[in-house]
Amino acid sequence: MITRVLEAEIDFIDRRLVTPLVLSSGSITEVSEARVAVEVEVAGKTARGRGSIYLSDLWAWPDPALDHAQKDAALRALCEQAARNLADWTGDPAHPLELGLRLHDHVCGDETFGVPPLLARAMAVSPFDAAIHDATGLALERSAFDFYREDFTSAADSLFAGGSASRAIRDVLREPVTDLPAWYVVGKGDALEEDLRLWIEDWGYRCFKLKIMGRDNAVDVARTVEVYRAARGYGVADPWLTIDSNEANPDADSVLDYLDRLQASDADAFAALKYIEQPTARDIEETPFDWRAVTQHKPVLLDEGLTHPELMPIARDQGWSGFALKTCKGHSFALVAAAWAHRNQMCLALQDLTNPGFSLIHAALFAAHLPTINGVELNAAQFTPDANAEWLPRLAGLVAPRDGTHRLSGAVPYGLGSQL
Repeated sequence: MITRVLEAEIDFIDRRLVTPLVLSSGSITEVSEARVAVEVEVAGKTARGRGSIYLSDLWAWPDPALDHAQKDAALRALCEQAARNLADWTGDPAHPLELGLRLHDHVCGDETFGVPPLLARAMAVSPFDAAIHDATGLALERSAFDFYREDFTSAADSLFAGGSASRAIRDVLREPVTDLPAWYVVGKGDALEEDLRLWIEDWGYRCFKLKIMGRDNAVDVARTVEVYRAARGYGVADPWLTIDSNEANPDADSVLDYLDRLQASDADAFAALKYIEQPTARDIEETPFDWRAVTQHKPVLLDEGLTHPELMPIARDQGWSGFALKTCKGHSFALVAAAWAHRNQMCLALQDLTNPGFSLIHAALFAAHLPTINGVELNAAQFTPDANAEWLPRLAGLVAPRDGTHRLSGAVPYGLGSQL
């Protein structure tokens, strides 16, 4: 399977959140959606694939010295540069995985790019990787998760014992599931009576991700217990919880203290907590911690800190339980990371970037094919529902579930589902 990149285009759509997404670093109220089209040639056929991503600068580039408009402009400029130079940045024709890894390495491994920082650069070029896979699948009339039946040589081979990334990816992929739990994000200022109750009673949600501030464990524990008890009071028999401070905790000991306090305060709320997402600073080499004492109680997953393959063994050695994958870091990189985690007995979750449309479908398919412990986060219905309008009502069961479950129905689509 040899794919040649022919050309690429990109457009931007301004999106405003219906309610702010409050992180420990600030609030997201507006964001740009980058929509990509890539034309490829494979096996004598040409096809045009699609991909998209939100350029979530506050998450990927939390620099208080620059405002949203400045960072958004820089990210858009990088996307436009990628569209003009995609064929050069991906190199000679190759397997789509290899093209995606070259793109990731070119943008993230070259410090001459300067700003934006590494994670933001990976995010900006990720829809091009998705569109390459989508186009290849459309040309061959195959799912992008069906590209690993045959072995092939990859730059990622050296990461795996036995020297085959394709075989490791094949091993982690599963027959796709059709039902994925829907997660509701509980922000700092959410009024539970007005917000949480609506999503439970009207939408059937039973899984809840808490955005905690990571600075005062007494406050964070009280909020966790409050949300758990509210969910039970609104009729959820077995709530699932996760917590995410978006790197605001100072160290691993503070996370352990949070868990000890939570267990003492409400053992049932503690039992409902499924895992903890990236509680400390993203640079795990500059700020390393030993997570083994924490992971005796709950899994701790690396998210923002997972930006390059060389960081995976470092995370394992520091005691991280696994990876909170995001397709916004690149489809190819995410597949390699999933395969590596699986080979090293680490767990996986599939997180969201509030992405709609093409990127929502991509994330759902990714989670459907991987053994994630959370199903998938797909939060566009909560924050930017209008961005999914063109997929309604035909994909209502996926993009706007009413029973607490995202549903993929029918046969697995070609590519990454852009023609659903």
